[in-house]
Amino acid sequence: MKISEQAFMAQLKAIAYTYGWMTHHSQPSLTRTGRYITTGSAGFPDLVLAHNERGFILAELKTDVGRVSAQQVEWLKACDPHVECYIWRPRDLPEIHARLSRNIDRRSG
Repeated sequence: MKISEQAFMAQLKAIAYTYGWMTHHSQPSLTRTGRYITTGSAGFPDLVLAHNERGFILAELKTDVGRVSAQQVEWLKACDPHVECYIWRPRDLPEIHARLSRNIDRRSG
């Protein structure tokens, strides 16, 4: 079954909520001239997740056939040494559940 990126986003937010994560997803803004714009640099990851005991994650969400842009790859590369970064697709749901349910050991870093 194919799932849209928007439906996948809703599903992932529900999973995150179940495990106590805070989430943030920037929405485009409508200008007075009727154009939609986003702020910041192009390619910023779709979803920011934060949890006091489970860590901080940036995730780019794609459908099972969606392509990652060069700007999205650059954001993830720039953030990866400092933050957990993922490209998640609907087929990754078992791994997503496993990661969001797992605590991290802050003493080992």
